[in-house]
Amino acid sequence: MKIIYNKLLPTKGFVALNLFGVIFARKEYKPISDRTINHESIHTAQMREMLYLFFYIWYGIEWVVRLLQYKNKRDAYRNISFEKEAYLHDMDPVYLKHRKLYNWFRLV
Repeated sequence: MKIIYNKLLPTKGFVALNLFGVIFARKEYKPISDRTINHESIHTAQMREMLYLFFYIWYGIEWVVRLLQYKNKRDAYRNISFEKEAYLHDMDPVYLKHRKLYNWFRLV
């Protein structure tokens, strides 16, 4: 997985951002942890099964729904089904080997 370190993406307060399978990480976190790489790898698996574009559409819609529900940006982010799956399993280095397709959907 390609990792690009920079000062702009993601915004402050986040370590890394996955865009179409490429990780953008803030320079101050170089090198990013194995846990962060695993977290972003889980997102890449989610993106692939949703053909990338539909992942971003679903992510955006679910973030708006969660923002209306929780009225807090951080809580909205942490309760997106894709994020729930990634945070639940980012400490398991072999999770992607036994992960079921669309496993995030049970967390909606």
